[in-house]
Amino acid sequence: MHLHLLQHSPHHGPGRIADWLTSMGHSHTVFHLHAGEAPPSLTDGDALILLDGPMDILDDARYPWLKRERKLIAKALDGNKPLLGIGMGARMIAAELGATVGRGTFAEVGWHEVTLAPESPFDLPERFTAFMWHRDVFALPDDALPLGGSLGSPVQGFAWDAGRALGLLCHFEVTQASVSELLAHDEPPEGSEASPHAQPTESILADGRRFDRLAPLLDRLLSQWMRSAAA
Repeated sequence: MHLHLLQHSPHHGPGRIADWLTSMGHSHTVFHLHAGEAPPSLTDGDALILLDGPMDILDDARYPWLKRERKLIAKALDGNKPLLGIGMGARMIAAELGATVGRGTFAEVGWHEVTLAPESPFDLPERFTAFMWHRDVFALPDDALPLGGSLGSPVQGFAWDAGRALGLLCHFEVTQASVSELLAHDEPPEGSEASPHAQPTESILADGRRFDRLAPLLDRLLSQWMRSAAA
């Protein structure tokens, strides 16, 4: 399969996803929307991955390409194209599915435990720790099944249309290098300084094994999604 990856910020890249796709025999193209590249056509790719970013999903005045991306997402949802959204990408998919998207009570920054929902279709452990970098959250879209929740965000993800469309608030794709770059160049999500769910830089980077433990979770998630995409 050939996948299109849509990147919204220089410091929110594909991380481990690119290596996983290559290792599994898939090809991909990264479209740097933040750098002025136009969104791709749906006809020359098999699936879409929408990466994270720091901007409001409706801030068309500052980021005019957002309107074109929303149209692309709507066409993909209507046209049976598989798509996966992470962070901002998940919020954009949720919004196109009619779910409420807005500011959460607290920012979540660092490593937090997620408890799988009883009805969750995701092939993941009942409890796992993932990396988080957000304040904005989304409600569960109609006809979607939940991933599960954390103490700070009850909806950490969803699967829609038998898993053809996935949205993730939390991150499995990050590496120690990608998070170090994020911490060095991006402002933390708004409200992080007062949030009980935000960890300091030293704590986030203290244990490199946490990043290693994300790799099998990403493998399970992407393998499940790609099976749905192939179907």
